[in-house]
Amino acid sequence: MASSPNVWNCPFDYAEALEFDPTLKRLLDEEPVARIRLPYGEGEAWLVTRYEDVRTVTTDRRFSRHAVIGRDFPRMTPEPIVQDEAINVMDPPASSRLRSLVSKAFAPRHVDRMRARTQHVVDELLDRMTEYGAPGDVMEHLAAPLPLTTICEVLDIPEADRARLRGYARTMMNTSLDNRDAAVRAKAEMREYFATLTAHRREHPGDDLISALATARDGDEILDARELTVMAMVLLITGQDTTTYQIANLSYTLLTRPEELAALRAHPERLPQAIEEMLRFIPFRKGVGIPRVATEDVELSGVTIRAGDIVHVSYLTANRDSRKFDRPDELDLDREKPSHMTFGWGGHHCLGAPLAVTELEVALGSLLDRFPDLKLAKPAEEVRWNETSIWRYPLALPVTW
Repeated sequence: MASSPNVWNCPFDYAEALEFDPTLKRLLDEEPVARIRLPYGEGEAWLVTRYEDVRTVTTDRRFSRHAVIGRDFPRMTPEPIVQDEAINVMDPPASSRLRSLVSKAFAPRHVDRMRARTQHVVDELLDRMTEYGAPGDVMEHLAAPLPLTTICEVLDIPEADRARLRGYARTMMNTSLDNRDAAVRAKAEMREYFATLTAHRREHPGDDLISALATARDGDEILDARELTVMAMVLLITGQDTTTYQIANLSYTLLTRPEELAALRAHPERLPQAIEEMLRFIPFRKGVGIPRVATEDVELSGVTIRAGDIVHVSYLTANRDSRKFDRPDELDLDREKPSHMTFGWGGHHCLGAPLAVTELEVALGSLLDRFPDLKLAKPAEEVRWNETSIWRYPLALPVTW
């Protein structure tokens, strides 16, 4: 490992609510390529925080995701969430083949069908919230059930299995040390479930995303049984947790900024652009994800990273880099198409982003449309935030109308 005079201990504890993590801010400003120590895993790693450096690490073939397999790399969770065969630890050209196959399942015609289904689910959920009466909870009535329902509809997961699968996903995301054995078990049981389900869909394809993946062809190429199993797992985990938390975070952000909310109500057609800016602005997760390994010596921002070193990137800080964004710490809903990194970058940009954005647009648009005088039911400082997982989100978001 290359040595550095300063090693930052990075538990990446929460800042207040959706405030930006002060340690990350310091690293971006003072030491953009820094040595860090994380709660789990062996040794130290580099953390790269500037937009251009993050772009280099995520697109340059000299940094390998695949090389982390088998290493006890520094990380946020006791057990690595990632599967060895998953697309998110592949390098090109292996990942390119898989991405090409998977992207066919997210073709515009499929996403349009998903949008119609999402709208139907949102309308049902908001009907129920209206019947329940004020005050209601955006987290309970909309954010928590919608993405799980939508991704399970899209994957055609039987209703009876959904709560169990959500439990597996939550267990795998938990950052507590005493959760390690449960996380290992949850990962194995989820994998077994999807191995059976995907094999059945291969034999009896339907009109769902797993069937689309099972039958997708690129010339003679198809996904093999293991790839299909792991891809279905990745889609379920990433397709529900993150969108749940972002619906709540976006709602909180607007409900605590009356001017921005009023402007958006006056011009609802600006919602897609406003969502992109909020995705840039909101520090949606705690810390870092899957690292890469340098395959040769590389210099970034005047620092030499040695071959074999583990390198983490921070998409959160890249989204707040003043070299890329004017007034990066301001939420500006009129900002033109911010090229944010919330869905990752390069060869590991989130394949499910079109579905996630569709859900956010439908959920937020319908919520604002249905409840013209929606507001928080308690002071913002009384909203309680999650402290046990890698995601940042309010545990409940009580509202009245």
